[in-house]
Amino acid sequence: MSEQNLKILTLAQMSGGAEWRLGLAHDRPYHSLLWFTRGQGLIMLEGRRRGLGPHNAVFVPAGALFSIESGRQTLGQVVTVPVGTPLRLPDMPRHLRVRDSQAQSELSAHIEAAQREQSGMRPLAQDAIEAHAALMSVWLRRQIALEEHIPQQRSAGERLSRRFVQLVSAHYATGASMTFYAGELGVTPTHLTRVVKLATGKTAAELLTERVVHAARTLLETTKHPARNIAQHLGFGSAAYFTRYMQQHCGRTPSQLRGTIPAQKRAGTAAQSDTPINLAR
Repeated sequence: MSEQNLKILTLAQMSGGAEWRLGLAHDRPYHSLLWFTRGQGLIMLEGRRRGLGPHNAVFVPAGALFSIESGRQTLGQVVTVPVGTPLRLPDMPRHLRVRDSQAQSELSAHIEAAQREQSGMRPLAQDAIEAHAALMSVWLRRQIALEEHIPQQRSAGERLSRRFVQLVSAHYATGASMTFYAGELGVTPTHLTRVVKLATGKTAAELLTERVVHAARTLLETTKHPARNIAQHLGFGSAAYFTRYMQQHCGRTPSQLRGTIPAQKRAGTAAQSDTPINLAR
């Protein structure tokens, strides 16, 4: 299917024990199907913030900006799917509130069966996981086809917010200012700030900052690349400015952030980083 296998994770595993990994706006290089089974929270997806609750299914395509704010009591599973999979998946983010108890049980059963295969280490386990994932994709497409899950028409402001977060995913590492994003969208920075705040609860600048901070922290904590290289990769004019930026938004310098993670763990998790680590420019 791909060099990267399908994986079944819990929400706790996806966050890696750090709230910022899900709480800051970011995108991932693989598709994700999230199934929430307990607790409440908020999700920012496709430039709009919505409430989360039990029996919510969320499909996040690779490269789509999102964040999740949830409490300790929130439980759920995540199916990660590599880009290029032959599975038939939606081409846009979807957030479904599944009310039918049979449909709830069906998805839970598919995920649990895939989890058993993943943990059982039996011969052809990956083939079995892919088969269960195919059933999940059928389940997802059936739910999307239901009248109750037809998306409501977005307001002009929500459409603008969606276009903005798409631009953030594409350009956050260039060092571009808010003037650039507003210009690309044909509006003033003031209007963009107001509209995005209304749609997501955060200003456009705050979302851009979150995406940069998420990428920086991921690279600092999962790779051995020098901070100056990471700064250059993310569009900072100097390592000194990068240090001040991280101090301002994280309360710690890059060296302090990196110092909280043992070197062995950095080496072992580099391959799992959600931010591409090729820093060549």
